[in-house]
Amino acid sequence: MSEASSAAAEGPVIEVSDLVTHYGEREILHGVDVSIRRGEIMVIMGGSGSGKTTLLRHMLGLERATSGSIRLLGHELTEMSDTELYQLSKKMGVAFQSGALFSSMTVGENVMLPLVEHTKLDRDTMEIMMRMKLEIVRLAGFEDLMPSELSGGMIKRAAFARSIIMDPAVLFADEPSAGLDPVVSRSLDELILALRDAMGMTVVVVTHELDSAFRIADRITVLDQGEVLIIGSVEEVKSSGNERIQNLLHRRFEEVEIDPDEYLARLTGDELRE
Repeated sequence: MSEASSAAAEGPVIEVSDLVTHYGEREILHGVDVSIRRGEIMVIMGGSGSGKTTLLRHMLGLERATSGSIRLLGHELTEMSDTELYQLSKKMGVAFQSGALFSSMTVGENVMLPLVEHTKLDRDTMEIMMRMKLEIVRLAGFEDLMPSELSGGMIKRAAFARSIIMDPAVLFADEPSAGLDPVVSRSLDELILALRDAMGMTVVVVTHELDSAFRIADRITVLDQGEVLIIGSVEEVKSSGNERIQNLLHRRFEEVEIDPDEYLARLTGDELRE
């Protein structure tokens, strides 16, 4: 895997500083700091409720933070209008967990959709670009099929083709291996590595799949209960002495101490009235 050594000199592509987020009265992210270098694959992992999906949504500009800073490609997301965020989104690709293909469109039409919505290219040019991207994800010749005719792994590949159709500077992937068998999962990992190497893009992957994370990551950010436990290489994460990290890596249930007064307040609803 590339260490993206030249990236550090150019500065981070994404920089999250002291990010705090609330859902109602509940604080979800507690002063999160993450810096992502140009050309690297950063994996964000953590257990259920760790805040990893919330962090991803902030990086995409889909959530507004309570406080803190999120800089992406030199732009401060927390200060941008919806129109400015929309323009910046053209430089980002997103591969959703489900694939999110439109069932009424062919594979080719799904892949071309960002070009149709965001460019004024002629149809022939868009179709050439679509076939090029399908070739990259090893789906050449499948453009006339419907999503219902594809396997789960093929749907994920088609989603990746759509996410890179406009040659984004940053690619975000949400749980790309979820629900797939080990062989298909490995092939998607190889695809992510190939896309980064071939297109020079920065890749941010949110996953709970340890094997996948260890295969593709240049660095890993481990979140737990809305806090960053570590940001480091695969070996640094594996060798960490932090008990919470080791519990995550070994799938060990962690007992959480509960304050009796807080527990009673939650049951009676008193904490909501304070």
